[in-house]
Amino acid sequence: MILEIAKQAVCGTLQSNDCFIRLYPHDDGIDLDIKSSVMAQFGKQIEKVARETLAEMGVTSCRLFLEDKGALDYTIRARVETAVKRANE
Repeated sequence: MILEIAKQAVCGTLQSNDCFIRLYPHDDGIDLDIKSSVMAQFGKQIEKVARETLAEMGVTSCRLFLEDKGALDYTIRARVETAVKRANE
């Protein structure tokens, strides 16, 4: 099932151990913009979790901005899922 992003959505906070997600409609695949204070150590894992979550939800095109403040994988996954659901309400 392919899920289209219908509108802009946000989720999360900029508090420690959380992440802030902004999700936008986009016509040309998945475009990720990740900012993190731990990018050197965990950037690849953050991107992997975000891409896997989008794929599992059937999203094939979107622009996703993720600002990480040390969030664990399950927090990133939950924030991405919530943003996708809000973008399709």
